[in-house]
Amino acid sequence: MAEFEKSVRKILKANGWEFHRHGKGDHDIWINLLTNSKVTVDGKIKSRHTANEIMKVAKIKHKF
Repeated sequence: MAEFEKSVRKILKANGWEFHRHGKGDHDIWINLLTNSKVTVDGKIKSRHTANEIMKVAKIKHKF
């Protein structure tokens, strides 16, 4: 089974997002300082649907 968290983090960084802080459990909060938006990224993303939802929330046009 594929894990998507490394790809998601790489795409977020490439689109101006930065790690902000650790959240609850194994979740991390990422922030975009230009838009003052936040997105939560799970430490283990095993579903492409979850990865695509993170991209949607971050307003990044990328599909896994």
